[in-house]
Amino acid sequence: MLARAAEAGVGAVLSIGIGERPAEMHQALEICRAFNGKPGMPRLYASAGVYPHNAAEIDGAVLAKLDGLLGEPEVIACGEIGLDYYHEGAPHDVQRTGLIKQLEVSAARKRPVAIHCRGTNESSDAWDDLFLVLEEFWGGTGLGGIMHCFGGGWEQARRALDMGFLISFAGNLTYAKAQPLRDVAARVPLDRLLVETDAPWLAPGAHRGRRNEPAMVTETARVLGGLLNVDEDEIGQVTTKNFSRLFGVAG
Repeated sequence: MLARAAEAGVGAVLSIGIGERPAEMHQALEICRAFNGKPGMPRLYASAGVYPHNAAEIDGAVLAKLDGLLGEPEVIACGEIGLDYYHEGAPHDVQRTGLIKQLEVSAARKRPVAIHCRGTNESSDAWDDLFLVLEEFWGGTGLGGIMHCFGGGWEQARRALDMGFLISFAGNLTYAKAQPLRDVAARVPLDRLLVETDAPWLAPGAHRGRRNEPAMVTETARVLGGLLNVDEDEIGQVTTKNFSRLFGVAG
C-alpha cells in the first residue's frame, strides 16, 4: 500500500493514531518506525489522540500516554480529536470534556491538532460547541491545526480559518452530490488547503465502494485543483508546502 502511494506521487503520509481504542493509539508511531527510511516508501508521520466516541475512557493514564506520544519526534499532531453528535457514542458533555483535556496536553507539547467534527443532519450543534471550546482553550495557543475531512459550510470554514486552521478535504469532495462542499472548497485560500484520504473510508468517486488508501488521494487533489484553477502538479506542491509549514517538517 505504501509503495503504491509513492508510485502515485505521495511523498508524505500522516498516519492517524487513534486506534480502535485509546490503548492502541501508539500503533501509528509503530508503523512510522517500521517503514520510515525504506526504499520506495513515502515519509511517514504519526498523530495520537482519543476519538470522540471513546472520550469516556480518558483518564489519567490515557492522558499520560498521550503526553508521552506527543513528545516523540515522529508524532507531529494530536488527533483526530473533537466532537461527533451524528453517531451514537459518548455523551456530548463527556466528549467536550475529553476534547478540552486533550487540547491542554497538546498545547503543553506545542503540537497542532487534527479536529473531527460532525453534527446532526438537522443543525450545526456540534460545530457551535466545537468553536466554543476552541475559542476558550485553543485559539490563544497560536498552534492551529487541521479541520480533518471537512464537511461543514462556509461559515464553519471561515471561523476555522480565522483561528489558524487548515481545511482538509477527503474523497467525498469528488462525489456527485457534494456540490455544496465543492462550493466551500473553491473559496478556501490556496495556502490553507490540505487533501487526505480518511482511509479506509471515502474512496474518491472513481474508486467508490473500494477500500480507500493514500495512493487515491491524487484524485481528490485533481478535483480540488480544478476548483481553484490550478493543475495537479501545483495543487500537490501547494498542499505539501502547507503541511510542511503547519508542522515544521519536510513534506
